[in-house]
Amino acid sequence: MVEINLMKSYPKTENRKQISENRKKASTEDIRIARQFGKEYFDGDRSQGLGGYYYDEKYFTPVVKDFIEHYNLDNSSSILDVGCGKGFMLHDFKVALPEAKIAGIDISKYCIDNTMSSVSEFCITGSCDNLPYPDNSFDLVIAIATIHNLELEGVKKSLKEIQRVTKKSAFIKVNGYKNESEKKDLFEWNLVAKTILHVDEWKKLFIETGYKGDYYWFTP
Repeated sequence: MVEINLMKSYPKTENRKQISENRKKASTEDIRIARQFGKEYFDGDRSQGLGGYYYDEKYFTPVVKDFIEHYNLDNSSSILDVGCGKGFMLHDFKVALPEAKIAGIDISKYCIDNTMSSVSEFCITGSCDNLPYPDNSFDLVIAIATIHNLELEGVKKSLKEIQRVTKKSAFIKVNGYKNESEKKDLFEWNLVAKTILHVDEWKKLFIETGYKGDYYWFTP
């Protein structure tokens, strides 16, 4: 279990300060709609989510390269993306490793219905706290900004599920703060996460649930 920033090559969102200011004004209804993870969240207004979720190779292509190098992945590897969205990361894995076994799962039926055609056959609708795969199914399981969208008990189940279905490696990125300033920023940025913890609380949770994979923190 290692703290490592495997998302370091992912470009920073522009206008983060303005987005945070807008999200502070989000109504209870905005948050309710965002947490449905439908069209409004992914491709609607920024007040209810991402403000448009489209493929651009500048985002996950360099990240996938880092994952391949760090975990020594090759065409014989098997990879699961938990919270795969529209399959952007899986698409880039398939481009880099055409023969690798890939799979994706996401709670959003909207995303699965609009998954990139290159990987749509490998993606299903489902939840991270109940993964429909046998034990030890994948060489690498990835969950980026996903499991913290559940309540704490759901997070615990998700960590156990990720550990169960990997036979080798795992990487998660979750909302974690180290000080009051970072905590404030996270709560102002957040629309959908239901579990936001201090990094030390996360580490205790990893031990409690038996999660042995790698991890890093999402901060605005």
